[in-house]
Amino acid sequence: MGDTMPSLKRVYTIIFLSIGIVIIGLFAFTTWYTVDESEQAVIITFGKAEEEINQAGLHFKWPWPIQSVEKLSKETFSLQFGYKENEDGEITAFPKETKMITGDENIVLADMVVQWKITEPAKYLYNADNPEEILHDATSSSLRSIIGSSKIDDALTSGKVEIEADVHELLSSLMEKYDVGISILAVKLQDVDLPNDEVRKAFTNVTDARETMNTKINEANKYKNKRTKEAEGERDAMISQALGDKAARIEAAKGDVALFNALYNEYKNAPQITKKRLILETIDEVLPNAKIYIMKDDGNTLKYFPITQIQQGSTTPIVPSEGSDTNGKQ
Repeated sequence: MGDTMPSLKRVYTIIFLSIGIVIIGLFAFTTWYTVDESEQAVIITFGKAEEEINQAGLHFKWPWPIQSVEKLSKETFSLQFGYKENEDGEITAFPKETKMITGDENIVLADMVVQWKITEPAKYLYNADNPEEILHDATSSSLRSIIGSSKIDDALTSGKVEIEADVHELLSSLMEKYDVGISILAVKLQDVDLPNDEVRKAFTNVTDARETMNTKINEANKYKNKRTKEAEGERDAMISQALGDKAARIEAAKGDVALFNALYNEYKNAPQITKKRLILETIDEVLPNAKIYIMKDDGNTLKYFPITQIQQGSTTPIVPSEGSDTNGKQ
């Protein structure tokens, strides 16, 4: 018995030391953890998410099984809807996913890439069993809803940007409603096409005809604008000329008024002289080629004085009229 007791004590001591070493090891290896720059972590306390860690570095927690750590990536993920591209660049299409009906009852094939990231890791881990599947279904629902309210022309040509914006808005609202910790960064329509070659060719013909129509309309508008500018220029020139004539007539009228006022003042000072002057000036203006004679009538004999010939410097002899003498006396 004496030898048995020390042996049992040694065994118990070794067991306790082993347990202590295990506990110390668990404490040492499970209380400290690191988070990389590209990671985010969630502290789990007895199975419940307690804290989210977004700062990189060395962190402390209670040892397992009290607390544990779940790490998730901060990177941006891409959801490929309607196709799958492997590492070798080979693309596998899923036409059943991409076939949908537009608002004007045409069938198109549309696939899309959705860029997303985990912004609330605790919700991503525990609010849904498969958040990525929810994202895939929400993408399908959003794209079909927007395509279903759009026309085929918009989906195939210039309306893609607007469709992408509408899908982004609707998908973001759905993910907020599902509350699975995912944020939508961007959506991009990869390809929108018609289901077969015959339909594609017919639509191409329609598109070409529409482009021709738009070209003709643009040419007509260009000609219209040109003619409009020319007409406006002619109108402005006519208005400018009319304004010039108006100003000239006004100034001429003012000059006439000033002349009349001056004549009137002269008339008031010497009515008879002014009257004779006006008569002579009017005769000269009305009959510019008339010859002027100064006559004196004292009876049957008439003499005249050829003023016009003298003014013109005429060398023609002046012949007295019948019944007069050369001295200008009757």
